[in-house]
Amino acid sequence: MNVIETAIPEVLVIEPTVFGDDRGFFYESFNQRTWKDKTGLECDFVQDNHSKSIRGVLRGLHYQIRQPQGKLVRAVVGEVYDVAVDIRKSSPTFGKWVGAHLSAENKKQLWIPAGFAHGFVVLSDVAEFLYRTTDYYAPEHERCIIWNDPQLAVDWPMEGEPVLSGKDVLGTLFKDAEVYG
Repeated sequence: MNVIETAIPEVLVIEPTVFGDDRGFFYESFNQRTWKDKTGLECDFVQDNHSKSIRGVLRGLHYQIRQPQGKLVRAVVGEVYDVAVDIRKSSPTFGKWVGAHLSAENKKQLWIPAGFAHGFVVLSDVAEFLYRTTDYYAPEHERCIIWNDPQLAVDWPMEGEPVLSGKDVLGTLFKDAEVYG
């Protein structure tokens, strides 16, 4: 497993060690001992989620104001562009974002710590996306920052307007969002 820091050091790109031959491939998508040894992080993951979306679907930018979730995310079918936005007011990278291409082909994962808003857009015809979380989903604490917030200026690599859910259409501007202290 190779761990790559991003422009926001707490957000990590994880490249697994993949063993492949003419039959296919094998890799450990998660190993608690290796995770701790390579990242220095101890995480208790409590929930796994799996979504399927078509090209152009954009989900996010989501977070929970209470019960914040750290997320280890990956695409197992297709390709997404995944984004993490630092919404920790006391952080030197507050209001900054990083993005990574995650695909079934590259097998990369992204670690997004608690205290970040998260979203992704589907770049392939279809994508299946898995994410492992450090706290449970709590809909009463869920918040959404609008995907095209002018202050954040996330550079989504897509053509045209995204396909959004009702709650994502109603996302809050970053300047008005509840953030972490």
